[in-house]
Amino acid sequence: MKGQGRLTHERGLFTICFVPTVPHGLLSARSFCLFSHIVFPAVNPHRHFSLFGLCLSFPFPPLQHPGVEVFTSLTEAQLRNRLDPSQGIFIAESPKVIHVALDAGYVPLALLCEERHITGDAASLIERCGDIPVYTGERELLASLTGYTLTRGVLCAMRRPAPPTLETVLHNTQRIVVIDGVVDTTNIGAIFRSAAALGVDAVLLTPSSCDPLNRRSIRVSMGSTFLVPWTWVTPPLTCLHDYGFTTAAMALTDDSLALGDPRLHQYDRLALIMGTEGDGLSAQTIAEADLVVRIPMSHQVDSLNVAAAAAVAFWELRKR
Repeated sequence: MKGQGRLTHERGLFTICFVPTVPHGLLSARSFCLFSHIVFPAVNPHRHFSLFGLCLSFPFPPLQHPGVEVFTSLTEAQLRNRLDPSQGIFIAESPKVIHVALDAGYVPLALLCEERHITGDAASLIERCGDIPVYTGERELLASLTGYTLTRGVLCAMRRPAPPTLETVLHNTQRIVVIDGVVDTTNIGAIFRSAAALGVDAVLLTPSSCDPLNRRSIRVSMGSTFLVPWTWVTPPLTCLHDYGFTTAAMALTDDSLALGDPRLHQYDRLALIMGTEGDGLSAQTIAEADLVVRIPMSHQVDSLNVAAAAAVAFWELRKR
């Protein structure tokens, strides 16, 4: 059974109106379970509800309604669930990004979308996601719940998969990037987007880097975090030698090679190391790298933003 729901909040009541897309007939409280378009988790069939107009009113403000907390009150760290990673969650934002995640095999748990998108941008998502809760309301209500305006009006809570092993991610790769200590979510998303577009085979991140499944990182990447294999790597990065990689640190040193030096293309497996936004790579990381590479600059500019520098390096060092 399918239908459409509407969530409203007025004078302390959390109200859901359900309109089934089935022939007219009696609908019992037991029938209000997790069908595709229903906007709340299964309710206790033994409680008493008024079914006139197929409308149910719950004495819960939206912030207290079970299930909504994944979109409203849980921090990124709580969503990751470090104590039990198998129960970790992440939030994907916008219909296009959510479709990319579904195409990549990620499992949806719940949707939150503006009411006007139920039969618009979110319609195909609701159909694809199957029997999960879909929470909906007016734009202003959802913005007050989440603390921000939803991009294209849709969020999706999805199950966070266990990170693959280093061996799995590096299998059959030739060009990879190591993100070392980059903490800005926008930069992480932009690096992933460039990596996907410019032929980087995999992304590794040190533990001090931002989580690629952060909501904003995913949105900036336009879903590229779901397209490029990635995992975490613990320094020292010399461990990549065990997989046949030559490491190249992006840094300004006296002995660095200019990006474009033909010697950089002689390596079958090359790992490009990008450092944090402010200080760049540590002296130890630079010293341990096989090569140090710089981007030649003009007009006395000494460096580029890490995401911009990554895109330039990816293009120049791509496998030809």
